[in-house]
Amino acid sequence: MAESFSVTRRFFDDKNYPRGFARHGDYTIKESQTLEQYGQAFKALDSGEREPATEEEKAFVQFCRGERPAETFFEKTWNKYRSHISTTKRVYTLSGVVGVDNLDDFSAE
Repeated sequence: MAESFSVTRRFFDDKNYPRGFARHGDYTIKESQTLEQYGQAFKALDSGEREPATEEEKAFVQFCRGERPAETFFEKTWNKYRSHISTTKRVYTLSGVVGVDNLDDFSAE
């Protein structure tokens, strides 16, 4: 596995995780370390920018194409990452202002 998923730099997704994978809370410590260490290779293999060099990478590409389900830890982690970035998060806020119509009730006479 030392030859599989070799990269020269760490993977950061500043658009979706500006504070990093570990600080966001979506991933375990092991998953966040895996994404940072091997994420560049995962992304390149998934997009087709990089050709698979080992059997493990070939199996990963098959998973990315949907030819087989996620079986290894790397595949499950990358699948979790893809599902998290593809869904939108809903944010609900509460407001104390009911409307502009009620401003007359509080006027000083």
